Amino acid sequence: MTDLKGRVALITGGSSGIGAATARLLAGRGCAVAINFSRSREAAQKVAADCQARGGETLLVQGNVADDADCRRVVEETLARFGHLDYLVNNAGTTKFVAHRDLAGLSAQDFHDIFAVNTIAPFQMVRAAEPYLRATKGAVVNVSSIAGVYGTGSSIAYVASKAALNGMTLSLARVLGPEVRINAVCPGFVEGEWLQQGMGEAAYKAAQENWQRNAPLGTTNKPEDIAQSIAFFLTAAVNVTGETLLIDSGMRLAQPRPPYPPRT
Repeated sequence: MTDLKGRVALITGGSSGIGAATARLLAGRGCAVAINFSRSREAAQKVAADCQARGGETLLVQGNVADDADCRRVVEETLARFGHLDYLVNNAGTTKFVAHRDLAGLSAQDFHDIFAVNTIAPFQMVRAAEPYLRATKGAVVNVSSIAGVYGTGSSIAYVASKAALNGMTLSLARVLGPEVRINAVCPGFVEGEWLQQGMGEAAYKAAQENWQRNAPLGTTNKPEDIAQSIAFFLTAAVNVTGETLLIDSGMRLAQPRPPYPPRT
């Protein structure tokens, strides 16, 4: 296990799910963690307490990463507290659950709103953090989704935003090197409240069972599973950049690949 004492990580959307799990994991290895959140201060405070109990220093930084000024402020507050920045995890994300067949269910504004958080925000965060990451020869991980690879997911707008994020990761890898590595993780089904609330309990359960029945490994992801891969890219994959890692229990190998979520 890599000792990260003296390292600093900034995690967007760190108050729940994958972001929270990543903060806890890194803190447990001695890393100082800046936890960005948009609205859920109480949840972010709980994550910070968990991180401190694991031995990591923490900073809570409220900000809307869809806003470029907030991105710059979040980075500057992190620097003001810890003095440097080693890792950036672009985890904040949003969607609108709309059946893919329902083309009328998405407006232009829906696309703007989803791209603002899922695609533009990671670019803005990288841009704001670039000089500091170059100085430490740091690393970035973008939390994408298998939706951007499979073309399935919560909505067509979400699919498009994550496909764009994957492509942007490749472009950024070319220009950030040699000092900074940047990679993306593409989770499949991740257990938790985000999907439960978005899909509804019945659809969530059906999708989970569908995944477990058809994926070669017979499992779905927990946030902690994705955090492990994020930590790998940040700390261990020293000669890897521009990669998109599918964390899908091998579902891409299933033929025919079941839709996600199931068509209704």
